[in-house]
Amino acid sequence: MKRPAVKGKVFLALQLSLLFSSLSGVASKMAAKQPFLSLPFCFYYGLVLLIMVGYAFVWQQILHYLPLTFAYANKGVSLVWGMIWGALFFQEKITWNMILGAVVIFFGIYLVVTSDE
Repeated sequence: MKRPAVKGKVFLALQLSLLFSSLSGVASKMAAKQPFLSLPFCFYYGLVLLIMVGYAFVWQQILHYLPLTFAYANKGVSLVWGMIWGALFFQEKITWNMILGAVVIFFGIYLVVTSDE
């Protein structure tokens, strides 16, 4: 965190890891649509495990460079990714209430992130 470029790269890594981890929700929903212990079920369930293990590793590395409060406040972004994945993969509707909720989440992240400055 001593160099600004490192902080920017770590922030980008944080956002990419949250995007990646949100895909575990897609894989778990796909697994739930399959017959229990079928090959597709095992594939999607294994994908969930792979994503979460990868995410846990990256999360621990990110915490070496960013304060926990900063990193954890950004986890709310996963809810927004969940809305996007739901619309893209499962044809779920994004409502105005969901958009308002996303704005509230981003405003909360902004408040937490700027409170240290």
